Amino acid sequence: MADPRGFLKVRQRETQPRRPVPVRIMDWKEVYEAQEKGVLKSQAGRCMDCGVPFCHQGCPLGNLIPEWNDLVWRDKGEEAIERLHATNNFPEFTGRLCPAPCEASCVLGINQPAVTIKQVEVSIIDQAFDNDWVHPLPPTRLTGKTVAVVGSGPAGLAVAQQLTRVGHTVAVYERDDKIGGLLRYGIPDFKMEKEQVDRRLEQMKAEGTRFRTGVAVGTDVTWEQLRRRYDAVVVATGATVPRDLPIPGRDLDGVHFAMDYLVPANRVVAGETPENHIDARGKHVVILGGGDTGADCIGTAHRHQAASVTTLAIGKQPPSERAAHQPWPTFPTLFEMASAHEEGGERTYLASTVEFVGENGKLTGVKVAETEFVDGKRLPKAGTERIIPADLVFLSLGFTGAEPAGITEQVSAEFDGRGNVARDGYYMTNTEGVFVAGDAGRGQSLIVWAIAEGRACAAAVDKFLMGSTILPAPVAPTDRAIAVL
Repeated sequence: MADPRGFLKVRQRETQPRRPVPVRIMDWKEVYEAQEKGVLKSQAGRCMDCGVPFCHQGCPLGNLIPEWNDLVWRDKGEEAIERLHATNNFPEFTGRLCPAPCEASCVLGINQPAVTIKQVEVSIIDQAFDNDWVHPLPPTRLTGKTVAVVGSGPAGLAVAQQLTRVGHTVAVYERDDKIGGLLRYGIPDFKMEKEQVDRRLEQMKAEGTRFRTGVAVGTDVTWEQLRRRYDAVVVATGATVPRDLPIPGRDLDGVHFAMDYLVPANRVVAGETPENHIDARGKHVVILGGGDTGADCIGTAHRHQAASVTTLAIGKQPPSERAAHQPWPTFPTLFEMASAHEEGGERTYLASTVEFVGENGKLTGVKVAETEFVDGKRLPKAGTERIIPADLVFLSLGFTGAEPAGITEQVSAEFDGRGNVARDGYYMTNTEGVFVAGDAGRGQSLIVWAIAEGRACAAAVDKFLMGSTILPAPVAPTDRAIAVL
């Protein structure tokens, strides 16, 4: 294990420092600074190497957390990245974007602040890239089998890399002009600069994965054409249909879905000039929804120098500590202060949006009321209405499922009652040879689940093509480990 008395000697949890707010809102660079090496070692040394490491259970990827904590503490960075890559294709993504359910199930967290697992993880991969320890792993032989992966988010990229490495010829189809999905155009640079995506793609290209950008499957090429051309097809298009709020005034100019704001903003940062760019400079911005996407809108609006930023959430403010019904080692719902929240703005809970108000077809405000609970339902409380000035409203209310994109009509793959592409216990749809992984089959979820499902789906595809597989399968669509593939 790491320092046998580390958790007794170092009881304080120290996370990565963030750049000062007045400085970081003037650019789009990542908000975090590198942590001093000695501090990082002492934090890794707090890991107890528990007899039953519940952090494994908390991580859908089954990351070998005590092992690489020990290696970091011992200054064995090259061995640490080998153990990290054994279960996670893209730790530079999860180390920056995952909410770290592993930390919620850390045994030390029972009576002390949990080990800074996520922070140690990202330090391992950053050090590995800095020291050129990340190399392409091309297959030793080709199987002659071909696979099309539709969608280049974390699930699609994980499927593609795993299948390429065992010798299949894999082509990734992406409708956008660049590879990466929401990693590219949904996540702002202040959370993850796109260099992280680009250098991993270089590795994948060197391994043999092929990329086809600007191709909308379902229109530019049909699903049936892919099925005839390839031995297997994987649907990894994500859950991109946004949840709407059909209330009076929804059609006013100024009311937008969150991704209609974030995607063009990311393109501008990348040096492009999109026609539909929304500039919040000098405007009053209201964001509906308190999740990660809403926080991304907050940080983006601050960097656009908005006049004000207000976040409205219909429910109660989450507690700062575990609730009784969410005991350790479950992943609790807690009140969090993301980097964007530190930068300013107002957060209001128990706020029901009643109406979007405006003049001459243009948004001028949002009518809200206090939320009250009646027979288990959240309803606006009569007599508490007020209007919040607003020039822009961004709907960040989650997503309802995958886009149809002709899947049912062209290959007879079915959708379930939640708007996801239906699949069996081995990621296959009701159409033989057509698989689905990530949010497209699971619904909106965490990046760590997308990568875990991508790895498991790759194992299922490999078994379908070859009769057996050596690829690991960390999770099944039912969230339970696949016992035998």
